[in-house]
Amino acid sequence: MTQDPVRLGRAMLGTLPEDIARPGYDAADLSPGIVHIGTGNFHRAHQAWYLHRLMQQGLARDWAIIGAGVRPGDALMRERLLAQDCLTTLIELSPEGTSAEVCGAMIDFLPVTPDNAPLIAQMADPAIRIVSLTVTEGGYFVNPATGQFDPTHPDIAHDATHPGTPRTAFGAIVAALGQRRAAGHGPFTVQSCDNLRGNGAITRDAVVGLARLSDPDLAAWIAGACTFPNSMVDCIVPATGPAEIAAARAFGIEDAAPVTHENFRQWVIEDAFCAGRPPWDQVGATFTDDVHDYEAMKIRILNAGHQVLANAGELLGCATIADCMGDPRIAPFWRQVEAAEILPHVAPVPGMTPEAYMQLIESRFANPAIRDTTRRVAFDGAARHAGFVLPILRDALAAGAPIEGLALVEALWARMCTGTREDGSEIAPNDPQWDALTRLAEIARSTPATWRGQADIYGPLGENPRFALAFDRWLSMIWSQGTEAALADYLG
Repeated sequence: MTQDPVRLGRAMLGTLPEDIARPGYDAADLSPGIVHIGTGNFHRAHQAWYLHRLMQQGLARDWAIIGAGVRPGDALMRERLLAQDCLTTLIELSPEGTSAEVCGAMIDFLPVTPDNAPLIAQMADPAIRIVSLTVTEGGYFVNPATGQFDPTHPDIAHDATHPGTPRTAFGAIVAALGQRRAAGHGPFTVQSCDNLRGNGAITRDAVVGLARLSDPDLAAWIAGACTFPNSMVDCIVPATGPAEIAAARAFGIEDAAPVTHENFRQWVIEDAFCAGRPPWDQVGATFTDDVHDYEAMKIRILNAGHQVLANAGELLGCATIADCMGDPRIAPFWRQVEAAEILPHVAPVPGMTPEAYMQLIESRFANPAIRDTTRRVAFDGAARHAGFVLPILRDALAAGAPIEGLALVEALWARMCTGTREDGSEIAPNDPQWDALTRLAEIARSTPATWRGQADIYGPLGENPRFALAFDRWLSMIWSQGTEAALADYLG
């Protein structure tokens, strides 16, 4: 590339290099229909891309996205995206090569304020028919041990007593729905796009449960009028850093927030939209009344599989998931846990067996072009182990099935949370509760029951005799003989 990179913006689309795909529609022809809360990399590579593909066909141009956030850090993303007219460069990383396109499905990004007033006002506009979310698995105020909405969380308690100035996305949604009801406007669909089994039901519990704390009549209206479709979302999207920004420059684009992604996407959606929806099925999404088996296959084989790799990878110094899949100590461990302890608890879906899906995931994880860090995958382990690994462990125990590998996965997580690798190097804090987890992990070094005794994560599972015996033995072995020896013992 010999020309200087073009600073991304709608006025500059015509000057981009010829091989860069770009919007064939004008922003002036778009009108908003969706507010999306949590405009991180995954949303822009997945949901926004599907909408962009429809817009390229002349469809869904009244469904443009308005971005939003509820955390102070979201203001930085807003600043970056508004400076480039909310455009995003998507860089596809295939083993055969890379390609780039510019996505323009987002047309604005709301101010991020402590009281969420701009967000509430926008969602109260009857033009908005869908409010979607990617707020991470840990952002739904679910008690990990029970899987139920937690009304005692301090942020939820605040929103219940200050419904006009909420802190959370769910408080803002309740406030906006209250305004719509009072004005005689209809409801909107609330659509979770996070990796949670039953994400629609979990979102419904959070919204209705919060509303019930402050306004039971509004809660009853929301429960009867709004819809919360379940969905399964899938695309591996690494975090953006200097290398990704440099990759965009190599394509001739100066983009402050480019997104790299694999050459695979899947979106399976329950067709339950109270105020209409874009025809996403025309660009590859699947609408079905039975999302749960798709969710279980993906969350158990891919997301739980990620946790099988990430903690061992951190401890043994593997920087990326692809590195883990190339490691002769970790990759066989992943294959055996998947085949022996995860696949037996996954049902087939139309056109795909669990075994075939595992092979697909193995090839995706091993893609060397995807620099998906073990650190990103291991982040917020408290939420990810509770949501992805422990449900399989419970099912296996109930069925009298093998659990040794899953117990070892939990022991590796406990060892990782001490904050040091096997070579003595530091693991930087990587969990919202890192300090507390580190203290417990150090105590568990000599008293393993301390770790599995975390009732807010493990609940009664922590005292299950089979799990307790296996976990304690593995954690003791990891500390006495090392991670590599524990992996070898399991495989042997």
